[in-house]
Amino acid sequence: LRDNRIQLERSTPNELTISISDVVLSDEGEYTCSIFTMPVRTAKALVTVLGIPQKPQIFGHEQPIDEEKIARLTCRSSGSKPAAQLRWKKGNKELTDEGTEVVEDPNGKTFTVSSRVEFRVTKEDNEAEVTCTVDHESLQNSERSTTQKLQVHYKPTAKIEPHPQYPREGEKLQLQCDGQGNPIPQEFLWEKEGSDAPLQLSSDSVLIFPFLNKSDSGTYVCTATSSMGSVVAKYNLDVSGKRGHRAPTITQLLPPAAAASAAQQGPQHLLSVFSPFAVWADASPVPSTSSTYHAVIGGVVAVIVFLLLSLLIVLGHYLIRHKGTYLTHEAKGSDDAPDADTAIINAEGGQASSDDKKEYFI
Repeated sequence: LRDNRIQLERSTPNELTISISDVVLSDEGEYTCSIFTMPVRTAKALVTVLGIPQKPQIFGHEQPIDEEKIARLTCRSSGSKPAAQLRWKKGNKELTDEGTEVVEDPNGKTFTVSSRVEFRVTKEDNEAEVTCTVDHESLQNSERSTTQKLQVHYKPTAKIEPHPQYPREGEKLQLQCDGQGNPIPQEFLWEKEGSDAPLQLSSDSVLIFPFLNKSDSGTYVCTATSSMGSVVAKYNLDVSGKRGHRAPTITQLLPPAAAASAAQQGPQHLLSVFSPFAVWADASPVPSTSSTYHAVIGGVVAVIVFLLLSLLIVLGHYLIRHKGTYLTHEAKGSDDAPDADTAIINAEGGQASSDDKKEYFI
């Protein structure tokens, strides 16, 4: 045995056993065993060596993909024998490939397998995980897979948050233009409706009022811009003690290239792409603390007055029902008496004699 990897394990007149360690593809072939007896006995065995596929690689995810565009990904695994099978998943959902290609490796023994998938991406696909898994009999119960995250660029959104939530005259107010998207908006234009000049144009999304007064009342517009376009948010501010309302957000319909061109031409050009149908809710009053106290006190006074009136009505009704002249029999018999003594005697005995008792015998 010239190869040190091949060892004789067992040798008897009836059996000959060898072992091969660190098997390689070149070990594949036909092996012949001969026992030199009279006559010589010979047996042959065909050994097939499986090529273990390498860990798959995914291509096509290196650059971000714009939303509503088609993502084209390729998965490739080499070194398998026989050719391996590839399958795709996006999150927990199976993807159907567009086709599989099998190419023989330069060694002439193993194969490289490639699979392609195509699908339209949306905003929700940002950071989604795409997995390619290789299936092969040499892997037995294990599997080899590769996972990559998608990067999807989508249009920004924006909303205005006031701090404090209910601004009042004399207080400090900050309007935060919260811009979301991929990429995140990096430019914020602040304007007040009815004013010719913009209030602020910078990467700072906060508009600060150090000391509010009634002249600050009005509708404020924030335009958040990224490479994917622009979006508008509005806020109605009433410094007279009323709460401001955010207006509906209006998404810019210009393509990224046009939005970038508009940004270069300045704020006035950005205003030309706003929707003319923008509307917002009117401000509604916010009850103050003092008015709340007055309402409570007024309610208590009203209850007390109602109870007093009810008591007076009941008392008056009682007095009316018990008012009048009453006839008694205490002085009965004194009408015909000549003097006071006779009247008393008649009064004491008059009632007793008023009813005559009669008896009957049968």
